Amino acid sequence: MKRIGILSDTHGFLHPAAAGFFAGCDEIWHAGDIGSEDIIMRLRQIKPLRAVYGNIDDHHVRMHLPEIQVFEIEGLKVVMLHIAGRPGKYSAKASQAVKAHKPGLLVAGHSHILQVKYDEKAGLLFINPGAAGIQGFHQKITMVRLSVAHSMVKDLEIWESDRSSALANAVD
Repeated sequence: MKRIGILSDTHGFLHPAAAGFFAGCDEIWHAGDIGSEDIIMRLRQIKPLRAVYGNIDDHHVRMHLPEIQVFEIEGLKVVMLHIAGRPGKYSAKASQAVKAHKPGLLVAGHSHILQVKYDEKAGLLFINPGAAGIQGFHQKITMVRLSVAHSMVKDLEIWESDRSSALANAVD
């Protein structure tokens, strides 16, 4: 069994609670719009990191990360990319990856909207961890933690905080 922490859309801000929330995890996955190389380094200091770049990431971040990750963990095939759309309305790139790799889990970011949904048609679990940063329209900062064992996702937990309190602390 592996414990996984998932976040997206940090946009250069890593909430101080991330280290504690991900402390018991084996890996951290970041679904893009990281915002800076500093965030990559800080996450790697917490746990091993798998990440993809997002549309706001500059060439420095893109030099370190792929646009899409396809891997297997505990018998579960995973596809992770930043812009995937949503179940029933996937982007062309996400649709192509799902058809080619037939994952059991699709992880994406971009929308800043937390969503966990089983897509019966594609036969996969879709997870968008929402936005972990302070840039954007979202009202809550969110991160996800889960377990993967025997090709199955279980024990999914959501961490959330008001974006306004994080914004106030970031400005101070």
